[in-house]
Amino acid sequence: MILKKNRKWFVVALLAIAIVPVMITAYEVIFTENKSVVFLGNYHPKVVIIVICYYVLLLCLGAVWLIREIIFITKLKNEKMKAELMLLKSQVSPHFFFNTLNNLYGLVAKDPQKAQELILKLSDMMRYSIYEGEKDTVALRDEIVFLKNYVELQKIRYHKQISVDFDCEVDENRKVVPLLFIILLENAFKHGIENLRKNAFIKMSLTSSQTEIIFKIENNYEKAENQSGIGLKNLKRRLELIYPNQYELSFSISENIYHVQLILKQL
Repeated sequence: MILKKNRKWFVVALLAIAIVPVMITAYEVIFTENKSVVFLGNYHPKVVIIVICYYVLLLCLGAVWLIREIIFITKLKNEKMKAELMLLKSQVSPHFFFNTLNNLYGLVAKDPQKAQELILKLSDMMRYSIYEGEKDTVALRDEIVFLKNYVELQKIRYHKQISVDFDCEVDENRKVVPLLFIILLENAFKHGIENLRKNAFIKMSLTSSQTEIIFKIENNYEKAENQSGIGLKNLKRRLELIYPNQYELSFSISENIYHVQLILKQL
């Protein structure tokens, strides 16, 4: 608040000083017998030089102030963007972890070895979500492992046959923003597999080239329903912030199959 007030008075002072010579000239025109006055025309040459230097200095000060304001506003926008991104990342399905823990609790008595294996996977996912999710980019190999662990953990939640295919043809060292693809996979489970009694499936593919990373996913569903929940809004907002004009996110439906494609460009 104090900084804002100081900037305001600084601008007022600059403007007040800048109009002093103009006011003097206006005074000469209005209150003297001169019918026409040339700006600084009746002043001594040394005075004219001093006034011109003064205006040049004033112009420089104004330019410096304007540049500082632009830098300040830019930094403020960047900080706001970072804060929004952190908030969006924190919204990536925490309920999944709670639901999985409840399912693991029942599995411990039935199959302790399987439960231990899945607990390790859940631990890896939580670590990845918390620590790797804070990074600007991660290797594609890490995203792939994260997606595969998610699929394995989801399978224990459903007491039915589930078919999940995941084809990868990527440069695993390529970098990508973390926790983008998981939202689309979550959506496929929530709106597809969760509502189907049998023959539920998900097909995913992840490919990369020198200029693009392409993630495709499709799932069958029992009835057409709106899949634009908070997860997809979250994803779209993150893409707008991180990949402005450098991504394509498309949805389509054919018969009872829901198709999604995400293309990240110029990486």
